Amino acid sequence: MATVHYLFFGIFSMALLFASRFSDYTLIGREFTKDRYELASGYGKPEKFTAQQKVRSAIVDIAVTEIGVSEMTGNNDGGRVEEYLAYTGLGRGYSWCAAFVSWCFSRAGLSFPRNAWSPALFPLSRRYTELQIRRGEVRPADLFAIYNQKLGRIDHVGIVRNSDDKYILTVEGNVENRVLSKRRALVTIYAFANWLD
Repeated sequence: MATVHYLFFGIFSMALLFASRFSDYTLIGREFTKDRYELASGYGKPEKFTAQQKVRSAIVDIAVTEIGVSEMTGNNDGGRVEEYLAYTGLGRGYSWCAAFVSWCFSRAGLSFPRNAWSPALFPLSRRYTELQIRRGEVRPADLFAIYNQKLGRIDHVGIVRNSDDKYILTVEGNVENRVLSKRRALVTIYAFANWLD
């Protein structure tokens, strides 16, 4: 009986070990590569992730899983929307694009940014210069800003999912009363900010 017990657990352990070698979610004891991330984005070659790239990937993954979350009545409300707002100290009824971004960063283990006002997420010290943007230095998990001429300020923010020389792919909240992914032309973007370097 004891032999069967040890045999069972030996086979079970080997099966788990074998299965973990092919799992996308197993990070312990193996190099974490950008294969999954690069395949999803369509850019680049697989390479080892740095700690910062892991955080960037986590932020984008968290934001992507929220795609489809929508307001309950179209008045900046609903369970998940109110959770985003609560993270920044606000309740229902407020614009929530910046709260969504802040919430995504918090889920990745970061305590900043934490602000529901979109202009606050673009201090000059965090913004990319025009030269950096032209060089293609904008990366996944950076923030983008949309400027409102009538208000005379930034009034929308979202997360960069990926970019090329003409477009960015985004994840953003409070667009059409929900979280969605959009393709935006670079010429429509007012600023980019980096909260991770």
